[in-house]
Amino acid sequence: MVYTADLKSAARKGIRVRVPSLVPKIMNKSPERGTFRSQCSIEDAVAAGQDPATDEDVQRALDIEQMVNDAKAQREADERWRENNLEYDLRSTEWICNKAKASDAYAQNIYAALCNQDWQKNEVWLLLKGETYSCSWRYAGGIVADMREQGDYIDWYCSGIRGEQGIDYEPPLTFVSEGTVTEEIREDFFKLGWIPVDNDEV
Repeated sequence: MVYTADLKSAARKGIRVRVPSLVPKIMNKSPERGTFRSQCSIEDAVAAGQDPATDEDVQRALDIEQMVNDAKAQREADERWRENNLEYDLRSTEWICNKAKASDAYAQNIYAALCNQDWQKNEVWLLLKGETYSCSWRYAGGIVADMREQGDYIDWYCSGIRGEQGIDYEPPLTFVSEGTVTEEIREDFFKLGWIPVDNDEV
């Protein structure tokens, strides 16, 4: 761990410094997350006989991808982003990431539980404040890709709808529709300190 000169100086002088983020938990990350659109642009350029290295549409897509990735990295480096954040808890907890890596069905069930569902930190003050976590279907797919350290949101996006129709998946069908919280996911999220919000009571 590398400490800044200011923190070293403060420590030498015996000054107490609140530094909760000095050793943040490592978050899983997929190297392919956020690349779907640029890959499509590259494939389109190749199909049209263009050189992706000089194609303006490809370069524009890559520039946007870089801008989004930079903004995401900056946001995730902020300790305030990590507070009461279900994404952070999922991506930084080894045992649940390992379960997602070991089972496509379990990973899809996490994705489905994040869609059309608000989650709340199971802490009295946060419950009283009514703070919740939710995200879009695409973003949920990206979280699962990061947990598994492979792929992009598109690998999971609408997988519940496709699963309901029996498309792309061999029986027995273990994928669930978006918004479904299986008992296993409910229990595992509870271990992380999160409970689903009953939207009927909101």
